[in-house]
Amino acid sequence: MASDLVVSFGEMLIDFVPDVAGVSLAESQGFIKAPGGAPANVAVAITKHGGNSAFIGKFGDDEFGHMLVDILKENSVNVEGVLFDEHARTALAFVTLRSDGEREFMFYRNPSADMLLTEAELNMSLIKNAKIFHYGSISLITEPCRSAHIAAMKAARDAGALLSYDPNVRLPLWPSEQAARKGIMSIWKHADFIKVSDDEVAFLTQGDPYNEDVVLSLWYEGLKLLLVTDGEKGCRYYTKDFKGKVGGYSVKTVDTTGAGDAFVGAFLFAVASVVEGSLFENEEQLRKVLKFANACGAIATTKKGAIPAFPTAPMAVELISTSN
Repeated sequence: MASDLVVSFGEMLIDFVPDVAGVSLAESQGFIKAPGGAPANVAVAITKHGGNSAFIGKFGDDEFGHMLVDILKENSVNVEGVLFDEHARTALAFVTLRSDGEREFMFYRNPSADMLLTEAELNMSLIKNAKIFHYGSISLITEPCRSAHIAAMKAARDAGALLSYDPNVRLPLWPSEQAARKGIMSIWKHADFIKVSDDEVAFLTQGDPYNEDVVLSLWYEGLKLLLVTDGEKGCRYYTKDFKGKVGGYSVKTVDTTGAGDAFVGAFLFAVASVVEGSLFENEEQLRKVLKFANACGAIATTKKGAIPAFPTAPMAVELISTSN
């Protein structure tokens, strides 16, 4: 196993997106089915750059589950950690794009197969080979998946992997806002790097996401990098030694789905490819990587759906060179 392996843990599901933008779910006449689920999206975003990624998760032993795993395989994602459950269905989500390009979600998980992954089913050798272990917070909502998630994090950490956390707040899935905050924060201090959006900063801190003191209330001793994405405005970064902003790129946005995952995938790909030294101590290097990640996030908004919109590295490089 290559030492640049990024293992992504969590859910992959089918998003049903209205075929006409700007309508509510009730008004939509037809839906296009698209693969979704942030951790799986990140795994694919990494392989789009020629990186090395694996996905660990559980699917229903149904048409949709097999379709999703085929998509992972087509995108060269390692699926040795994938399982099928014959007693539960693959999760579905109906996602509507409002006229402003923002999204509303309605989920069908009752329970879905991804929620039923157990610790005993984890592919530990895959986890122990990871250079980076990446996860979200949806896998923390219910047992047995929560315990499997925590065991996987611990195994990755013990094997020397870097832990990457993108909470991806999805309030409709949690029992309450308070439960979401508590659940998301319950594993906060285990990560080496955390990526949050400005909206998530506001939700987690209940403060102003553009106030630096508010953002820094999420910092803790031992964190290597905190990234805050600000949509088309780019991102902010904080390490123990330096902090700053990297501007975004203006593109014609069609659909913001997967933009954050394209950003995270590009960032993790770059971190995994670094052979010597660390990005977190070299501000110039880090800014270069974040520029690249911002470009990938921007390009991902120019097409419908997440995976079909993920760019390759040359596309990002071209956007950067034509925007300067």
